[in-house]
Amino acid sequence: MTGPEAGPVTGPDGGPVDLTGLPAYLQRLVASAGSLPLRHRRGDATGSARRSAVLILFGQGPAGPDVLLIEKAALLRRHAGQPAFPGGGHDEGEDYPVATALREAHEEAGVEPASVRVLATLPELFLGPSDNMVVPVVGWWDDPREVTVGDPREVARVARVPLADLVDPANRFRVRHPSGYVGPAFGVADMVVWGFTAGVLDAVLEACGLTRPWDERDVRPLDVPPEAVGPADREAPAVVEADGNRGGSGVFRPVEPGPARTVDRR
Repeated sequence: MTGPEAGPVTGPDGGPVDLTGLPAYLQRLVASAGSLPLRHRRGDATGSARRSAVLILFGQGPAGPDVLLIEKAALLRRHAGQPAFPGGGHDEGEDYPVATALREAHEEAGVEPASVRVLATLPELFLGPSDNMVVPVVGWWDDPREVTVGDPREVARVARVPLADLVDPANRFRVRHPSGYVGPAFGVADMVVWGFTAGVLDAVLEACGLTRPWDERDVRPLDVPPEAVGPADREAPAVVEADGNRGGSGVFRPVEPGPARTVDRR
């Protein structure tokens, strides 16, 4: 299965996307979008993998630059209660991945597609436990509006999370899942962001040039009820870095000594 080419998208006139007025950090991300060091540790996709897309939506909010996250509803069959980017599977006939990401953001968080300037797509990532091929789509919120929960059966809440909170070393640590997976996490907006979303955020913040040093020895057990750890969880879902790049991006590796503090998965 061959995915769309990663990198800056073309504008409506077929030329380069308009970067006018964008902050410098976002221009750095767009410039490196096609070569972000992300890959899934378990390799190639299956023939049954479903094409999906998520929207990484940056904007200028009341507390400064921010990014949009949702919290999945607690009763979902997959990823219940987890923070995530808005996104989901593509519908037949729509322009994948951009139209997919915009539609899902509208359905889940009330984001009007016309208010978003789509800038780039990141490399397609295979998520084995859910059998999805996911393309992160990067956008800038030209006309931000109040966010709203779409279907409460799918989304518990929507949050605009300040980038300053995400890069604050006090809010950064790693989590250990009962499956053995160890990866980066963020304690922001009364949520613990981990797994796929945290791995992508970690790489994106690095590409934006915003990352600050943080204590990667701080590894905290992820509080997941035993009945919630199914076969897919035991396969240790992760987005990991390319060989030779810096640690902390969802790498499956032995845990270094550090404070043992339990974090609730909310």
